[in-house]
Amino acid sequence: MEFVYALIALALGVVLGFVINRFVVAGKAQQARQSAERTLADAQKQGETTKKEMLLEAKDEIFHMKAQAEEEMKERRKDITAMESRLLQREESIERRAEAQDKREHQLSSEAGQVAKRAKDLEDAITEEKARLEALAGMSSEQAKTVLLERVKQDVAHDAAIVIREAEQRAREEADRKARNIIGIAIGRVAADHAAESTVSVVHIPSDDLKGRIIGREGRNIRAFEQLTGINLIIDDTPEAVILSSFDPVRREVGRITLENLIADGRIHPARIEEMFTKAEALVDQQVREAGEQAVFDAGVPAVHSDIVRTLGRLRYRTSYGQNVLNHSLEVAYLAGVVAAELGLDPALAKRAGLLHDLGKAIDHEVEGPHAVIGADLARRLGENKEVVHCIEAHHGDVEPQTVEAVIVQAADAISAARPGARRETLESYIKRLEKLESLAESFKGVEKSYAMQAGREIRVMVKPEEISDAEATLMARDLAKQIEAELQYPGQIKVMIIRESRAVDYAK
Repeated sequence: MEFVYALIALALGVVLGFVINRFVVAGKAQQARQSAERTLADAQKQGETTKKEMLLEAKDEIFHMKAQAEEEMKERRKDITAMESRLLQREESIERRAEAQDKREHQLSSEAGQVAKRAKDLEDAITEEKARLEALAGMSSEQAKTVLLERVKQDVAHDAAIVIREAEQRAREEADRKARNIIGIAIGRVAADHAAESTVSVVHIPSDDLKGRIIGREGRNIRAFEQLTGINLIIDDTPEAVILSSFDPVRREVGRITLENLIADGRIHPARIEEMFTKAEALVDQQVREAGEQAVFDAGVPAVHSDIVRTLGRLRYRTSYGQNVLNHSLEVAYLAGVVAAELGLDPALAKRAGLLHDLGKAIDHEVEGPHAVIGADLARRLGENKEVVHCIEAHHGDVEPQTVEAVIVQAADAISAARPGARRETLESYIKRLEKLESLAESFKGVEKSYAMQAGREIRVMVKPEEISDAEATLMARDLAKQIEAELQYPGQIKVMIIRESRAVDYAK
C-alpha cells in the first residue's frame, strides 16, 4: 500500500512539476518576446532616425555640390566669354592683316610691272651701249672678254709669282739657317779625319825579269793563278808593275796578297801558287771579319748579325768614286746620329741605318739590282729592324722615304759624298755633266747664257730682261730645278740662280 502511495505521490509530483515548469517557461518566453518587440521597435525608431539624418546630410551635400557646380559654371562662362572676346579680337586682327596683305600684293604686283619695264629698258640700253662700245673698240664682246681674261691671268700669275717668291725666300732663309746650324754641328762633331782612299790593283815587282817567271813555261803559272783567284793578271810593258783586274774587290785583294807573297818567296809554280792562295784567302777572310767588327764597335751599334758584320767588312775593299765605302758608311753613321740627336729623334736607330745603308755594295756584283734594294733585302733576310731596312732601301730614292730617319740617312749620305775631297770622278764624265747642265738651262726661252759653277753644284743663268720679268725669273728657277732633278744624276744638290739685270746707258758729249 505504501508502495502505491509512493507511486501516486511520484506521479503527482511529476505532473505538478511539469505544470509548474510549463507556466514558468511560458512566462519567460512571453517576457523574451516582449523584450524582442521592444528592441525591434527601438531599432526601427533608430533606423528611422538614422535614415532621416542621412537624408538630411545627403540633401546638404547635394546642395553644396549644386552650389559649387553653379560657381564652376559661372567661372566657365566667364572664361568662355573672355575667350570668345579674344577670338573676336584675333579674327578682327587677321582680317585687318589680310586686307593689308591684299594691298601689299597689289602694290608689289604694280612694282613688279615697273621693275620688269625698267629691266627691259636697261637691257635695251645695255645692248645699245654694247653695240656702241664694240663699234668704238673694233672688237666683239667675246674678243674683249678674252683680252680681259688674258690680262687678268697675267696679273694673277705675276702676283702669284711675287707671293711664291716671298714665301720661298722666307722659308728658304729659315730652312737654310736651321739646316746650316744642324749640319754644322754634325760635321763639327764628326770631324772625319779619313780622306778619299783609292784602291789600286797594281803590284810592284823588284825587276821586270820576274814577269817571265810569273807567266811561267808556256803560261802555266799565270793560268794557274787566274784559275785559282778568279781574276785577270795583266802583264804589259809597264815597268816593274803588273796589274790585277777583277770586278770583285775582295777577290782582287786575295790575288794581290797571293802575288806579293809569291814574289817575296821567290818560288813561283802551280803548287806554290795554290798554297799561297789558301793562306791569302784565310788572311783576307780574317781581315774582313775584323774590319766589320771594328766598324760596328766604332759606330757603337750593338747586336748585329754575324753575316751582316762580315758583309760590312767586305766594304773595306770597295771604293765609290775613289771614296772608301766602309769609311764612308762610318761617316754617314756619325752624321746621321748627330743630326737625329739635334732633332730630338732616336740617334741609335739613325746610326745603325747609316752604318748599314751601303751594305748592298759589298755584293752588288753577285746580285742584280740597285745596291740599296740589294742591301735592304739582305738586312731583311737576316732579321734587321724594319725601320732600318726602310732607311737602307730609301737612301737613293728607290722607294719614297716614309720616316724622318730615312730622310736623315739620305742627307748624311749626301753630306759625306759631297764634302770636298770625298769623291773623284773621271774628267770625261765631269765635263759631260757640266755640259748637260748648261744645255738644259739654255733650253729655256729667254735665256741668254748659262754657267756651271762650283764643280757643277751651282748653275747661274743669265736671262734677257726685256723677255723675262722678275716674277717669271722666279718661276723659271723652280721649273729648271725640277727639270734638273728629273733628267740629271749628281751628288749632293745643285743651286739654281737666275740673274736678270737692266742697264740704262747714255753718253755725255
